[in-house]
Amino acid sequence: MIGVTIDAQFWRGRRVLITGHTGFKGAWLSAVLLEAGARVTGFALEPATEPNLFTLLGLEREIDSHVGDVRDLEALRRVVRAAEPEYLFHLAAQALVADGYADPVGTYATNVMGTVNVLEAVRAIDSLRAVVVVSSDKCYENREWVWGYREIERMGGNDPYSSSKGAAELVVHAYRRSFFSSGPAIASARAGNVIGGGDWSKKRLVPDVVRAVLRGSELELRNPTAVRPWQHVLEPLSGYLLLARRAAEDPRAFAEAWNFGPAGMQQITVAEMAARLLTEMGSHAKVKVVDRHEPHEAHLLLLDSAKSRDRLGWRNRMSDEQAISRTAEWYREWDEGADMRDLTLGQIREYFGA
Repeated sequence: MIGVTIDAQFWRGRRVLITGHTGFKGAWLSAVLLEAGARVTGFALEPATEPNLFTLLGLEREIDSHVGDVRDLEALRRVVRAAEPEYLFHLAAQALVADGYADPVGTYATNVMGTVNVLEAVRAIDSLRAVVVVSSDKCYENREWVWGYREIERMGGNDPYSSSKGAAELVVHAYRRSFFSSGPAIASARAGNVIGGGDWSKKRLVPDVVRAVLRGSELELRNPTAVRPWQHVLEPLSGYLLLARRAAEDPRAFAEAWNFGPAGMQQITVAEMAARLLTEMGSHAKVKVVDRHEPHEAHLLLLDSAKSRDRLGWRNRMSDEQAISRTAEWYREWDEGADMRDLTLGQIREYFGA
């Protein structure tokens, strides 16, 4: 047992709204909150891939799911008013660096104005106690430091996606100071790269590994020496839930920005992560390094989560071996036709000690 605790008594019956609930992290968060007894409403685009975790878990039958775009303020307002949420987790985003280069206008519209729209939509909601805006480790001005970025570091970004996340953080700060100084708590959560079952996004390492294994093809790596703050998806989600509760209880102390990064996986390169995943999946797929002259991505990016550990009491619970093993297990079982709802809920219950 990993034994992270989630206060089911606290979340039971709570009205929670999640934007981006049809995405990878959003579907995992929806499943965790349902398991804890929350009443979940979702607002998001249709799932972006086929297959996808949202559909595999049958979440459309268990939550009040609304299809919509966070760029549409009026549609968002209607859902928020009807749901009367007590807690809101804003995960909806354009989440890929490559797509930011391909569509910078759409990226800024979704990540910046989408955040503005969410905060506008909840300004008049009396029931609301806390909002957690889920950001990214890429919101920081990346100087390729060998130490982790802290919450006090400068916002930045050398590409449209990264800078859109930095800009969204500035939006959160401005709205908190301008409109929520005496109202609901508005916090932001900056997490690193997550792994786990049910991600089929393009140009992400784990889905690329899975596709190579299932097709019996070569695995192509673009940046094999790049270092990322890898962690299992349940790790930051436990932080978001803890942050939402603490912020509602004491907004003056917790309505801030928080990092949720791994403690023991910082130095794992893309190549090492790929090799370990291939081993766990029992594959001997060949790895090929490719240079497609694609737009620049950061080489070294680490997070310092000391603030979350010291003040929130949040901890990473999975070792890198456990995170990789559970991810590989999920995809192996899916490929063999297992009931993925049962397996996913089993991993959630094991993680949270249920």
